Amino acid sequence: MRHPPCPSRCLSRVLAALTVVLLAASGLTAAPALAAPSATPPVLRAQGNKLVDAQGTTHRLLGVNRSGGEFACVQGWGIFDGPVDDAAVRAIADWKANTVRIPLNEECWLGTANIDPKYGGSNYRTAIDQLVRRVQNHGMTPILELHWSHGQYTGNSAGCADVHASCQKPMPNARYTPAFWTSVATAYKNDPEVVFDLFNEPYPERATPTTGQAWACWRDGGTCQGIGYEVAGMQDLLDAVRATGAKNLVLAAGIAYANDLSGWVRHAPRDPAGNLAAAWHVYNFNACSTEDCWNRTLAPVAAAVPLVAGEIGENTCAHGFIDRVMKWFDDRGFSYLGWTWNTWDCSSGPALISSYDGTPTPFGSGLRDHLRALDTREETTTS
Repeated sequence: MRHPPCPSRCLSRVLAALTVVLLAASGLTAAPALAAPSATPPVLRAQGNKLVDAQGTTHRLLGVNRSGGEFACVQGWGIFDGPVDDAAVRAIADWKANTVRIPLNEECWLGTANIDPKYGGSNYRTAIDQLVRRVQNHGMTPILELHWSHGQYTGNSAGCADVHASCQKPMPNARYTPAFWTSVATAYKNDPEVVFDLFNEPYPERATPTTGQAWACWRDGGTCQGIGYEVAGMQDLLDAVRATGAKNLVLAAGIAYANDLSGWVRHAPRDPAGNLAAAWHVYNFNACSTEDCWNRTLAPVAAAVPLVAGEIGENTCAHGFIDRVMKWFDDRGFSYLGWTWNTWDCSSGPALISSYDGTPTPFGSGLRDHLRALDTREETTTS
């Protein structure tokens, strides 16, 4: 998801950051009954087109995104946007979420020279790890996701002209991204509760002449027409993760800002661990935003591998669209996460909350009420 423009949010973010610093100094049948919420998040693995735990019980990833870790550090004013202390994480759990997706910045994680050391390198990694632990302590699954990355791209739909990781790039880069995933996987290979999401929203099709070339770029990387840096493909990133010995569940999002999975099965990277799922994003303004499109393009993928909608949302400050998404996914037993648990203006973009105590926006109330209803139903069916 592209973020609201900085001028509308920067002052409040800086003040929040200063406060934090000071305080811190076929599977297409009806969905099966799911496991009741647990105090400890499950260790998940892909089994056919389902996510299961060590006992073989089916689970779904249902929750929210917690944006901030991808942009505050590279902008030089903090690590997170808003509080991520225990009370703030507990508020997410109170919605009956079982998953929190945490967007990351590769330059901040690696501590490259352009990042203020206060917000990069070991300080950044420690802050992220503390958030991961808080999420786990509240019984929720953490997803670590690469959101912003290095590489200069000024072509069609460019988010910025900066070579640094200050916006969403069309594809990961060979210079830093494999090293990023080697580092992340090394840090969490002995913690299989943590899920890895390789790259937020690839959009190589905006640069390449054909969709076929875009999918080849997506998987294989290398020299991709229209992209001026050497690309790391999904196979490169998955190989980097598995080379560390990490067996964690990995998600790989499709092209067109993760909204197109039409070539996913044909171009899926090879996973020696057999623990790979497809990630997909949808907003009311996306091309594939109708049940007809989901039936045609998502159902074949979801028949082969687990499907996780890593971001769902709408820019209407209402929840009619995500209601349709959640119903379609509930009926088939798939996973979804709302964008985003941040106190932004929901009339200009999908913001779930108006306060970090969990007070929902009109948009967020749809997700909150739905997750709570699911929690009640699932506790009843699994008791």
